[in-house]
Amino acid sequence: MKDLTKGNPSILILTFALPIFLGNLLQLTYSLVDTRIVGSFLGEDALAAVGATTTLSNLIIGFLFGMCNGFGILTAQYFGAKNMDRLRRSFAHALEFGIVIAILLTAAGLFFLKPILVFLNVPDGLTQIAYDYIAVIIAGLIATLLYDVFAATLRAMGNTVIPLIILFLSVVLNIGGDLLFVAVWDTDVWGAALATVLSQVIAAVVCGVYIYRKYPLLRIKLTDFAPDDPSMVRNMISSGLSMGFMSSLVNIGSLTLQTSINRLGQNIIIAHTAARKISEIFMIMFSVFGQTMATYCGQNIGAGEIKRIKKGILLAIGYTCIWCVLNIITSYTISPWLVSMITDSHNPVVIENATAYLKFDTLFYFVPAVICILRNSLQGLGERVVPIISSFLEMSGKVVIAATLVPLLNYTGVILAEPIVWFIMVIPLVVKIFRMPALKEEPVSN
Repeated sequence: MKDLTKGNPSILILTFALPIFLGNLLQLTYSLVDTRIVGSFLGEDALAAVGATTTLSNLIIGFLFGMCNGFGILTAQYFGAKNMDRLRRSFAHALEFGIVIAILLTAAGLFFLKPILVFLNVPDGLTQIAYDYIAVIIAGLIATLLYDVFAATLRAMGNTVIPLIILFLSVVLNIGGDLLFVAVWDTDVWGAALATVLSQVIAAVVCGVYIYRKYPLLRIKLTDFAPDDPSMVRNMISSGLSMGFMSSLVNIGSLTLQTSINRLGQNIIIAHTAARKISEIFMIMFSVFGQTMATYCGQNIGAGEIKRIKKGILLAIGYTCIWCVLNIITSYTISPWLVSMITDSHNPVVIENATAYLKFDTLFYFVPAVICILRNSLQGLGERVVPIISSFLEMSGKVVIAATLVPLLNYTGVILAEPIVWFIMVIPLVVKIFRMPALKEEPVSN
């Protein structure tokens, strides 16, 4: 466990963020390897089919991840306040609410999957391949949820190392499973999806066993599930759903944009898939410091350490801006090589469009860097409305652009989409952080 309410904020933030960074990097590495394996062994049709449904899987999995992080914010606040009884019960409620929602999402996702693929404008020749892949991912949502709850709880208590180790195990198993199913057993794309689900199952089991053995205070009893504290239940549901919906709104916008991209043909689908995979690497630090600040702010607001919160937010913004400069340099030097490496494609249409996306969008990365830091910090401070408003603006902007600029400008409209919505959605976050009542209070200690 790591107490983020005491010690040098800069050192604490960096040491807390490092395992999260390595964990996110592992996930992205797997995603890139998965893309390369599918493209190399199954061809461009399979790669395009997976790419056409990526935003759908991101929407569902992102909701669960955001929801679990929302639960974790309450856990972090209880940990900062040293209220271990509430901490244990928050863990129990996170499991209870999370499992119910995961079951509902699984049932709804599988039932409505075919109409959703039609809505996404997945090309006719790719529909069955896309269905085979995404159906397996949806069927494994319970395992994804369990691991997310366990990992979020550990991070809320300052432990980012164990989730990293377990994630490393999961990624190794995932890549090995991909090669076994796809390259050796020739299972088509559903094998790649099955490898992902099985690795999540193992990660959830290992993480759950670790928590039970190493954290006696988290050994929940049946009484811990009882909703005997209405305010706590309300806060858990509010925080979890707020973070979940925030993530969903972002991904709904991306999903809508993807429907327009899917109309532009297979080459553009592959180009955008590659560009987004690389963008995820470029933007990795934004989510890393965002997750860090949610826990950091949660623990410190629980302890009443207001000055530490303000200093921490400024430090996190500074670190991510340095990262933005490195992204710009990379995009203008080796982006064509990165696109070719990820897709195993030398198609000039794919490389040129993906490279154009990266060169333009990285110039404005300073804005989403601030967005991620402020949005997560506000969530950690207990503010749930403004982050959702900001995410709603992003969704709305992408929906409008998908209906206007993309038909008019084709892929250029897609390239312009995100910078436009970034400048819009950052406004309410900046206004709120300066007006946040909690940050105007006097600290309880020095």
